[in-house]
Amino acid sequence: MLLHLSTWPEIEQYLSQSQGIIIPIGSTEQHGPTGLIGTDAICAEAIAQGVGEMTQALVAPTLGVGMALHHGAFPGTISLHPTTLILVIRDFITSLVRAGFQKFFFVNAHGGNVATLKAAFAETYCYLSDLRLPGADTVQCQVANWYMQRGVYTLAQEFYGDQEGSHATPSEVALTQYVYPDAIKTAPLAALGPRQWGIYGAADFRRRYPDGRMGSNPALATPDQGQRLYDVAVAELAKAYGEFLAAEPV
Repeated sequence: MLLHLSTWPEIEQYLSQSQGIIIPIGSTEQHGPTGLIGTDAICAEAIAQGVGEMTQALVAPTLGVGMALHHGAFPGTISLHPTTLILVIRDFITSLVRAGFQKFFFVNAHGGNVATLKAAFAETYCYLSDLRLPGADTVQCQVANWYMQRGVYTLAQEFYGDQEGSHATPSEVALTQYVYPDAIKTAPLAALGPRQWGIYGAADFRRRYPDGRMGSNPALATPDQGQRLYDVAVAELAKAYGEFLAAEPV
């Protein structure tokens, strides 16, 4: 059930049965010479909607622009500052709390969002407490990174080994190929360089990784692999969502 394709009476009926909602969050950023700029938003949305179908949960509109300032030296990247994203998430959740939602399960597809999401949750809990909205003290938020699920990691290692890398990975490219088979891109790829850590801003990122990849070989990706990764991610996150709903506030 998709919130943006529902009517308000349908949402009111849903809330009589469940106060949980799934929120896909991704990013709009470069993903190397062959990865779609919308990769993270595409992955988050597809998987979240799959989880929604499996669990009969409501799925919110995708937050498609995240915290991607470190990719800003590549054309096409769009980013929010961490402080902006925190306020977007706070207001997003607050609007839904006013309607009666209590459990917010974020399906995340971008590593750069994680720290900001956790800060946003802390900001939101405090903000809701100050507003003294009904039920504010029992609101719960959780972030679930699809790419870190055990079965997804195992499959990625089976398919790609040490060529999975950590950005513009073949696993996420494969998933976009499965979702959008008519948008598969090809281009010459440079030899894999060593992954480095401690990136200091967008210009430094591009100096270290000139084509945008971080130790990854997306040429290995196929749509069939993407479907297998999708199926595993949806199954594991559906289980995690069920456990999240069942957990009582302390």
